[in-house]
Amino acid sequence: MLLDTPVTAFLLVLNGLIGAYTLFVDPSLIGKWAFRPYVVRQRREMGRWLTAGFVHVGLAHLLFNTITLFYFGPAVEYLLGPWRFLLIYLGSDLAANALTYWRHKDDPNYSAVGASGAISGVLFSVVLCAPLETFYVFFALPMPAIVFAVLYVVLSVYASNQGGGRIAHEAHLGGALGGVVLTILLYPAVVSIFFRQLGLG
Repeated sequence: MLLDTPVTAFLLVLNGLIGAYTLFVDPSLIGKWAFRPYVVRQRREMGRWLTAGFVHVGLAHLLFNTITLFYFGPAVEYLLGPWRFLLIYLGSDLAANALTYWRHKDDPNYSAVGASGAISGVLFSVVLCAPLETFYVFFALPMPAIVFAVLYVVLSVYASNQGGGRIAHEAHLGGALGGVVLTILLYPAVVSIFFRQLGLG
């Protein structure tokens, strides 16, 4: 499947290589490349908008994101094509950072890393294309994609309002929103596909 989806394959390799290098060879890059809204605002370090999506705080964090991309990336790329898939992936990452920036731009201590925003965009692109597809939450609990999407948004909003802990829930929300908007803009037919599969079109 990956042979037919070169962008997914490239992103998996890129995430793996950068993730491994920053975790095991030069961990100082994690701080230098993290998305820090206050620093971006004060010092105009615009490169952080992109670099943060390729560094992770731990091996489990990296593996979870790459495994999720491995399972869902090929489906979106196969349906929409490599360039549209790449735009959805990168655009969702930027949308995730935009919502994070809006919420934390005045907090000098806030920092976020990881591909979770981009992955959220890919997941929600799948939801639009196949709302009744079975998702396995934590690779074990089955549920329809549309149910997963609703729970994902509700829980992310709740967790974000509670402070979020060490998880950037607003980035997940921003990435999901970016994935939905970009998928519709780049592939308008997905709207009718979505409602038809739900029996509403």
